[in-house]
Amino acid sequence: MNKITTRTISFKRPDGGDVTGFLAQGEAGGPAVVVIQEWWGLNEQIRGVAIKLAQAGYTALVPDLYRGKSTVEAEEAHHLMSGLDFADAASQDIRGAIQYLKQSHAKVGVTGFCMGGALTLLTLTMAPEADAGCVWYGYPPLEFVDASKIKAPMIAHWAEQDQPFPIATVDTLEHTLRSAGVAYTGYRYLAHHGFANETAQGPGRIALTQYDAAWATIAWDRTLRFFGRVLG
Repeated sequence: MNKITTRTISFKRPDGGDVTGFLAQGEAGGPAVVVIQEWWGLNEQIRGVAIKLAQAGYTALVPDLYRGKSTVEAEEAHHLMSGLDFADAASQDIRGAIQYLKQSHAKVGVTGFCMGGALTLLTLTMAPEADAGCVWYGYPPLEFVDASKIKAPMIAHWAEQDQPFPIATVDTLEHTLRSAGVAYTGYRYLAHHGFANETAQGPGRIALTQYDAAWATIAWDRTLRFFGRVLG
């Protein structure tokens, strides 16, 4: 049985600032993955994602982008997300997390969900240290995606019934990625936004999200096979 340890750590941003994060790791010394939160913040669900990766043999680090704040209310989550500087989060907080893990791991991947999916995409354009990326149903405004700067292979999981992130825009994004020569594979699921978040429905959650255990299992299997192939 792979024993999992978790703790809160502090690491440096490229500009020298300090960030805290949740670290989960198993006994096997495999590669590492930075996990990027949804708009809810660094909550129990996203800690669970890090633990899931640790159980699969990875070291997983979730940077605390909201500096200790989290919520279960959609209105407050929107407020927190609106106050986040996405470029700073990608180029400083998340890149700093990658650089921290690179001190002890040869390869580091990045993955994120919803808002974290958008930040994963931005991070791949801003953190050359990233070795792989996996986007879950989220993208930033496409004018901010400089696909020519993405050198790491990436995959993405999209929901065909996603209203917050319409699939029509995914078509445009994928054309941009492929035109830039990005090593990219996109997967589409007959699902709604948040289909891999087991807490997507409940008090305070938005009606546009819906967990789907079957599609989540398939997407996770593809994610772990991708990271296993690219990160080793």
